[in-house]
Amino acid sequence: MAIQKKIASTKRFGVRYGRTVKHKFGALEASQRKKYKCPYCSKPSLKRLAVGIWYCVKCNSKIAGKAYAVSKRKSVKDMISDKSLIEEVPEIEETEQSEDKEEEEAVAA
Repeated sequence: MAIQKKIASTKRFGVRYGRTVKHKFGALEASQRKKYKCPYCSKPSLKRLAVGIWYCVKCNSKIAGKAYAVSKRKSVKDMISDKSLIEEVPEIEETEQSEDKEEEEAVAA
C-alpha cells in the first residue's frame, strides 16, 4: 500500500470538497504558514502578517511579497529571456579561457 501524505490542516473539512481540492488547499496553506528567510537578517523568521505583507520576527522589518509566498522561483523561460544572464556569458567565457591559459603555462613550466 502506498504511503499517503498527511493533510493535517485540511482534516477539518472531513469528507467534503474532494481529495484533489483538499490536497491543493493543504499545499497552499502549508506554504503560507511556512517561515521564510528574511532578506535583511538572513534568519528563517519571516512570517505572513496579511495578504502580501511579510514580517520578520527577529529584525522587525516588513516587506511586500506575494500572497502565499515571499517570492516566486524563476521559470526556465524567464531565465532564458533575462538580459543580464546573456550579458554575463561572454565575461564568464573570457575568465575561463584566461584560467585555462594560466594552467597550461603552469604545467609547461
